[in-house]
Amino acid sequence: MTFVSVLLALIAEQFRALGRNNPIYDIVRVLAERAEHAFDTGRPRDTALAWFTVVLPLTLTAMVVHYLLASISVALTLAWNVLLLYLTLGFRQFSHFFTDIHEALNRDDLPRARALLHEWTGLETIEMPVTEIVRHTLEAAIVAVHRHVFGVFFWFLVPIGPGGVVLYRTAEYLARHWNMASTERSPALGRFAARAFYLLDWIPSRLTAVGFAIVGNFEDAVYAWRNHARKWNDAVNGILLASGGGALGVRLGVPLAEESSTVVLRTSLAGPAVDYAPGMEDDSEPEAAAPEFGMEPNVRTLQSAIGLVWRAVVLWMLLLAMLSLALWVG
Repeated sequence: MTFVSVLLALIAEQFRALGRNNPIYDIVRVLAERAEHAFDTGRPRDTALAWFTVVLPLTLTAMVVHYLLASISVALTLAWNVLLLYLTLGFRQFSHFFTDIHEALNRDDLPRARALLHEWTGLETIEMPVTEIVRHTLEAAIVAVHRHVFGVFFWFLVPIGPGGVVLYRTAEYLARHWNMASTERSPALGRFAARAFYLLDWIPSRLTAVGFAIVGNFEDAVYAWRNHARKWNDAVNGILLASGGGALGVRLGVPLAEESSTVVLRTSLAGPAVDYAPGMEDDSEPEAAAPEFGMEPNVRTLQSAIGLVWRAVVLWMLLLAMLSLALWVG
């Protein structure tokens, strides 16, 4: 049922993608704002309470409905799984930006590409050269495809099933929403949400990196992961960008060692772009600089990235199919 649920959700999402502004995200946003107003005192205990107040009801509801439907009908259980995956899984929630930027660059329409990149990521793109447009587009796409696809795959496979995907996507939203610039929100709230999501994403991010290495340039992906991932201030994004760039044979991001100011990847998965996951700076001692690898990304790299992502999706789907077959036979 796991494989069939994911397959049907991906097919449904291709026909009609979930919009960025939809009632489901509105519900989560309202719950997040109410929890913030009720519990945000800046104390660690209260920030944890605010986070659990949003995450637990949604996760438990998904699990309870799943088990109730499972006791009634397999078909109803499948429908519930597909619905939750449709709401949490998919390319089309962000891929239109990637596709439109790619097409604009192919037409040499730099103003259009800059405008789209700014709308997607919130970055200042005035006078941004083509190489930087491509680099930021690849960075945002790699992180987005992990959060929308591969991370959801992993959490759907854990024992809590549908509850896992709700937990993962809600935690991702809170980490992003509570780290938006605000004078009414304590920094402690954003730090707790970012740390909670970092823990939830620790294993999925590494599995995504392994997938990129398997379906891409394996040696460069592993080399970049081992030697360059920790140079970013965000450990998870560092792994994703280093392995993804290595798999494509290009350099992504500007590691801390190459820039005096903090570099934070800005992503916009379901709302305004924000500086993601603060408080995760690399405080370790400086390491010896590793030799550079790969080349600067160009427009053709965007097409290569599409192939890399689809090969990784096929890899995950094959693994899901084999797992489902093993469970069915067993």
